Amino acid sequence: MMQTMNVVAVYNLKGGVGKTTLAVNLAWSAATLSSRRTLLWDLDPQGGATFLLGSSPTAEKARSVFAKDIEPSRLITPTGIDRLSVLPADRSLRSLDHLLFSLGKRKRLAKLLEGLSTSFDRIILDCPPGLTETSEQVMRSADVILIPVIPSPLSRRAFDDAVEHLHQHHAGQAAILPVFSMADRRRALHKAALDAQPDWPVIPMASVIEQMAARRKPVGAFASSTVAAESFSFLWRAVERKLAGHKP
Repeated sequence: MMQTMNVVAVYNLKGGVGKTTLAVNLAWSAATLSSRRTLLWDLDPQGGATFLLGSSPTAEKARSVFAKDIEPSRLITPTGIDRLSVLPADRSLRSLDHLLFSLGKRKRLAKLLEGLSTSFDRIILDCPPGLTETSEQVMRSADVILIPVIPSPLSRRAFDDAVEHLHQHHAGQAAILPVFSMADRRRALHKAALDAQPDWPVIPMASVIEQMAARRKPVGAFASSTVAAESFSFLWRAVERKLAGHKP
């Protein structure tokens, strides 16, 4: 039975909310726990996801894919994880918004993703923060948009703004999945936020997650029995349920 390719975007208006950490661990979960042919497409010029998967930018420029100077397949590289590949980011993506705007192609990303549909079952997009032309294209392309929220008033405000924008400009195009990230129940504000939204998945603040940067691996690849690893697994199952129930 042929698998349907689905796109999961990890996005937030704010940076520093654990977006890249989520994207990398979700990609590992898709490839390892669900045995899906998975691509992590790093759209963030900082290249955090590329680094955490032990990869490096290629000689070609990531921006060139959108200009259609090269095919995405020329940049896609395997990781050391079965069924998981990465399309690396580099600094050329800093000018991606300007390129997309000048091209006037509002669905360029969607078309590129469609071209990858026979090669992958799941594509995870690690998106740059902010409301930009890149994020608009992501919102038009994704089946599920996962929004990490630190349990704090400012992070919740950014989440509410993102959801309002999605409802106003992209209603019905993607399912939205909020998730608490870097959560610490010992902090009063965190505990209050978690108690107010008991149905949201929670990724804890944990030293093993911080070790990802030193090991350049997802948590499940080196600490599969930890609470953090189980939290990412639980989150991935929630994503799969959203994908199963989403009908654009």
